[in-house]
Amino acid sequence: MKKDTLEVENKEIAKQYKELLRISYQTLTDDDKTLIRQAFEVAVDAHKDQRRKSGEAYIFHPIAVAKIVASEIGLDAVSIASALLHDVVEDTEYSLDDIERMFGETVARIVDGLTKIAHLKKEMNISQQAENFRKMLLTLHDDVRVIIIKIADRYHNMLTMDAMPEHKQVKIASETLYIYAPLAHRIGLYNIKTELEDLSLKYTEPEVYNDILGKIEDSKEEQQAYIDSFKETIEKSLDKEKLQYVIKGRMKSIFSMRRKMKAQNVAFNEIYDKFAIRIIYKSTPKNEKFIAWKIYSIVTDHFTPNPVRLRDWISSPKSTGYEALHITVMGPKGKWVEVQIRSERMHEIAEKGYAAHFKYKHGDQKEQGIEIWLNKLQEALENSTMNAVDFVEEFKLNLYSKEIFVFTPKGELKSLPKGATPLDFAFNIHTEIGLRTRGAKVNGKLVPLSTTLSSGDQVEIMTSDQAKPNQNWLDYATTARARAKIKSSLRDEQKSVAEEGKEILRRKLKSQKITVNEDSVNKMVMYFKLKTSLDLFYRVGTGAIDNQMIKDFASSYNNAFLNFFKNRMRRNPVPEDIDKDEITSKYDILVFGKEEEKLEYTLSKCCNPIPGDEVFGFVSVSEGIKVHKKNCPNAIQLQSNYAYRIITAKWIDSTKEEFRVEIKLEGLDHLGLVSEITEVISGNMHVDMRNLNFGTDGGTFKGKIMVVVKNKGILRKLITNLKQIEGIEKVTRV
Repeated sequence: MKKDTLEVENKEIAKQYKELLRISYQTLTDDDKTLIRQAFEVAVDAHKDQRRKSGEAYIFHPIAVAKIVASEIGLDAVSIASALLHDVVEDTEYSLDDIERMFGETVARIVDGLTKIAHLKKEMNISQQAENFRKMLLTLHDDVRVIIIKIADRYHNMLTMDAMPEHKQVKIASETLYIYAPLAHRIGLYNIKTELEDLSLKYTEPEVYNDILGKIEDSKEEQQAYIDSFKETIEKSLDKEKLQYVIKGRMKSIFSMRRKMKAQNVAFNEIYDKFAIRIIYKSTPKNEKFIAWKIYSIVTDHFTPNPVRLRDWISSPKSTGYEALHITVMGPKGKWVEVQIRSERMHEIAEKGYAAHFKYKHGDQKEQGIEIWLNKLQEALENSTMNAVDFVEEFKLNLYSKEIFVFTPKGELKSLPKGATPLDFAFNIHTEIGLRTRGAKVNGKLVPLSTTLSSGDQVEIMTSDQAKPNQNWLDYATTARARAKIKSSLRDEQKSVAEEGKEILRRKLKSQKITVNEDSVNKMVMYFKLKTSLDLFYRVGTGAIDNQMIKDFASSYNNAFLNFFKNRMRRNPVPEDIDKDEITSKYDILVFGKEEEKLEYTLSKCCNPIPGDEVFGFVSVSEGIKVHKKNCPNAIQLQSNYAYRIITAKWIDSTKEEFRVEIKLEGLDHLGLVSEITEVISGNMHVDMRNLNFGTDGGTFKGKIMVVVKNKGILRKLITNLKQIEGIEKVTRV
């Protein structure tokens, strides 16, 4: 490289360094500046021979990341130094020991965390990516700044991706939507989250991105005129109150407009709330709330508010620390417009996230916000046995979800994700309360556990030592914490039932002169078309595999069919004379959505899913639902680019399905009969009852009961047991 070109480059590096110090959000002491200077010099030396794909000196990248950390995120000198050094151990001759010797244990720990993330596999399918996401979150145990600096690193990479090949742009953009944007949102970095989403759209759907961008540019003058009109209407009233304020207009992000267009199935011109107006006012901490409501009163004196769109995050801040008063009013020209009312302090928190939140706190308070957040992440990470893809989806669901605020019976305020149920509330209070939930009251009234809670509800949980989770609870719970605890309990319950089932099977087979060993169990698993011995023992324990079915197996255990079956299985997993479709439809049913509906579908040829695979559905334009494996090479692109067309899917075993059945009973009435009937159903057989209707006439009775059973075997046993109750003459299935 020419000498004069190097000189120009070196001058630019020095200029960028000075700007880094100048734009730092935190006040830097002399010691801070010394630390940053030392980190800068080491980074310049370490990267002196490296260049980026664009051709520029590599050092410009860590400086840019440090500038984002210093200004846009607002972190401290340790974070700025760590950002400057974030690629040094990964890409150069410097070791972690060198960093610790020169900069101390804290900086070394952060750089180590960033290096671990860099070592995660670059080429990966969706389940590997999900596992990497979980590993990345585990670095939070070391220092949350690791993740924040990594977000800044990803942000700068997204800003400078033009020199990369298209397939890498799409991959990095999809990963950004999948991982980094949700994390930025949860940390309270709303500006960076918005930028990450917009930049991702630029590479995943460039035509859509450029089309919306062009329309925003074309409408800028019109939007500014609207904002000026709004300002003129309320400025006199605000000035009369001697308030110090500024009114700004902000266009909604390209990504959010794209999302609205999809969700509402409308064109760009049909979106009514393309921008928000912010009123940012000066105030002492003591008067913040009073002034916010005063401004609210002035705005609503001039413009009619939409009462259902009031959001008071001043009285109850979001768990990210966000505070503001949001109202939607009918603005000039009969258009709805969102107005955000914030103090300067609140505005800083909205712009900088946790960094600004800490600026206004001292001592232990300063650390409390991050501690609360880390504790929530820890809860999500506790369930380490969960499938990695499911973990990420549930984790992201809770990252992105809007919040509601509900009260305990004693009046304590609790924050939950929007859509939460009494079951989520119970597990939020304490795991043991969740696991022992018997019922719930909302605002004093008994409600189903599936009830969706609303802000302001007062929730009371009723518990019982006899209560325990069942499979239906997974349909009622929405939070990662509740679902993880329920799944863990169900697994423990399944193991317990399987232990009983194993002993029952041992006794039953012994009477048929068959010993329970590896060979007989494997043959039985194959015979019933199951996957594992645990499935077999569990079904025996629940009665899904009953006495007659065990006898049928025993009689065929040593006959010619089993030998034929065994020989054919060596050559072909599914014997030719056994209908594969029959096995699939009987034991491996594919269901879609939360309601587990059975819909028409085709299996995608790109990944050839088979029964039992982790899958999802993609609603194609011309071919209906196409089913892909979750680790399909096309999964990331489909989920990132066409999230609105993704539908959850899973294979279920028909023997685990639950069926509603109505039973009709007739007989002679006597005292305590109903109690005896319910004891047989719920107490002895643990079958759920949904409806109970009894009537008596001249000493006789007729009744109908709706029960929920897993299979015909349990139903037969239930009917047999009911017939044995004294006085019952007839029991039939309706």
